[in-house]
Amino acid sequence: MTATTDFDRLTGLVAPPAAPVDAHGDWDAAEAAVGTPLPGDYKRLVGTYGWGEFCDFLYLRTPFGTRAHNGVEWQAVRLTGAPGRDRERFPYPPHPAPGALLVWGATMDADRLCWRTGGAPDDWPVVVWSSEGRYETHAMGAAAFVEGWAGGRVRSPLLGEMEPGLAPWFNAFRPRVHRCLRLSEGPLARPERLRRLRGALAPTTDRGSWCSDSGGTGQDHFATVDTDWLLTYDLSRPHQIRIAFPPEDGARVQRRLLAAVGLMECEVLRITDAAGTPLPAWDTVTDEDG
Repeated sequence: MTATTDFDRLTGLVAPPAAPVDAHGDWDAAEAAVGTPLPGDYKRLVGTYGWGEFCDFLYLRTPFGTRAHNGVEWQAVRLTGAPGRDRERFPYPPHPAPGALLVWGATMDADRLCWRTGGAPDDWPVVVWSSEGRYETHAMGAAAFVEGWAGGRVRSPLLGEMEPGLAPWFNAFRPRVHRCLRLSEGPLARPERLRRLRGALAPTTDRGSWCSDSGGTGQDHFATVDTDWLLTYDLSRPHQIRIAFPPEDGARVQRRLLAAVGLMECEVLRITDAAGTPLPAWDTVTDEDG
């Protein structure tokens, strides 16, 4: 399977963002900075998706921008001077030797997604380097690996699998405002409150959910399809809605979300920011993701 086919399958499976972050720049300068040409399928990934995360788990880095936790870099290795022990702990040569690992992504569990360099860049295999110091190699490029993992065709014992039944998605790492609305209990049962909340913000798409065996606690994660708002409805007591949204959407979020709370037959008891600091009123101070 060619890289183009892998990439086309990925874009058909996971919708790219309308405004990718840190997606464009000087590729000649980026390649000079790491000292090697980079794979063509990776360049298409970056130009189409930019800096962000697939399925709230697999992070795609880009060589552009100046933000923390972004960038392509050689994996630094601290050697102990004991060749046998070093080879067991890190079975790859350190840069600049052929076969060194070049990091192009990560996961929320601090695993690293790398290429094993050497030979033509388009032939570099993907190496998953777990946060526990274990490794697995996949004989495919970055686009094929992302598409295969998100689509459930590539099995990775080190990474595990995404929650079954969910359509894969991508979130760009862009500035977002975070707000939490604590709500009064109201007369309606949780399923009806959730139905009215999602109906008021429709169309929405699932991002996972869980519920305790007793049914007393749980969360429903979802996103708006047309506005790129990320929401969690939390069944704690008092129950609450957490939302992250682009700063320019502040007035629209306030209007639609407060209207949704009214339909849930609840009242807003308190509004806080991402750190839990109470706010005297709704505002749009920016907290950045990532």
